Amino acid sequence: MNTLKSIRERRSIKYFDPNYKISEGEITTLMEHALLSPTSFNMQNWRFVLVTDPSQKTKLQAAAYGQAQVADASLTIALCANLNAHQQAERYWEKAEPKAKEMIVPMIHKFYEGKKRLQRDEAIRSIGIAAQTLMLSAKAMGFDSCPMIGFDPEKVAEIIKLPADHEIGMLLPIGKAIKPAGPRSGPIPIEEICFKEHF
Repeated sequence: MNTLKSIRERRSIKYFDPNYKISEGEITTLMEHALLSPTSFNMQNWRFVLVTDPSQKTKLQAAAYGQAQVADASLTIALCANLNAHQQAERYWEKAEPKAKEMIVPMIHKFYEGKKRLQRDEAIRSIGIAAQTLMLSAKAMGFDSCPMIGFDPEKVAEIIKLPADHEIGMLLPIGKAIKPAGPRSGPIPIEEICFKEHF
């Protein structure tokens, strides 16, 4: 499936086949593509908790106000990010040419250090980009997905043992749909959204 078709056909699915199991190889393929998502300064600040154990998914379902897709999907991913990824800047540029590394690594520290809001904003941006990569990759592989913010973040954090310096952005169930999404309600007219040069 080409990218444009994946974008057109991707829908937020609420009903998954609870008996379908995504293979470990397929999960690896999904995650290898997620890791190609861009991040600021190549910080790779996203962290993914891959949940396939039925009992763990049941706990997440309870924290997501009982929504069935969390437990019924073959894989539910908690998309998180390390808020302090900038503190390990040298790691992301180990293989870069020395001149580039010498220039960029100090920039990363200076850009993010002490800026809590920027650190969180960057985390959410990175999670969003990776989520779209995962959803389109899943669709291209014949799976469906459902990005979710309908959950208690404190309870989910406890279940997945989220480190204190990490942020959770969303849950993303992925699996085989057993019921299609309803008809699209229709986008807002493009002229109300897109502007040339300025508002």
